[in-house]
Amino acid sequence: MPDTLAGFNARPAAEAEAELLACCASRAFAGKVAALRPYDDLDRLLDAAGAAVLELAWDDVLEALRAHPRIGERAGGDGREASWSRQEQSGVEDDLRAALADGNRAYERRFGHVYLVCATGLTGAELLDRLRRRLGNDEEREREVVRGELAAITRLRLGRLVKEGT
Repeated sequence: MPDTLAGFNARPAAEAEAELLACCASRAFAGKVAALRPYDDLDRLLDAAGAAVLELAWDDVLEALRAHPRIGERAGGDGREASWSRQEQSGVEDDLRAALADGNRAYERRFGHVYLVCATGLTGAELLDRLRRRLGNDEEREREVVRGELAAITRLRLGRLVKEGT
């Protein structure tokens, strides 16, 4: 068990929850994952985090979504979450930002929340294509997709958190 995971396991609950909020900005998520400590290894932590996201009530998902910038927009600030968001969206080319902005507006009108996608490793064109395809989803299907994307983002960020040290 690496020292960073041991450190995470040993933190007071409030500190662990604060770190977890940088990975998924749902208080319900942070409380649940922190309460399940200690974790024997990173895989167990990531599995617990992914499951916790998938089990969130929709209002808790919306709370988490409010912390995510629109795809194609650069996250402001110098905090850990903003830095991770900029890294995750590094594949967005400047010439696609206007099309993504238009797509974001259409998505938000249709579903009432920010378009969320695990952007790591995707180009701007791939992000735009996924956005356009998801506009055809009904609300129930889109909520499933959003939960899956949020779980993927959370797992990536939590892996970084543990590797970087909490």
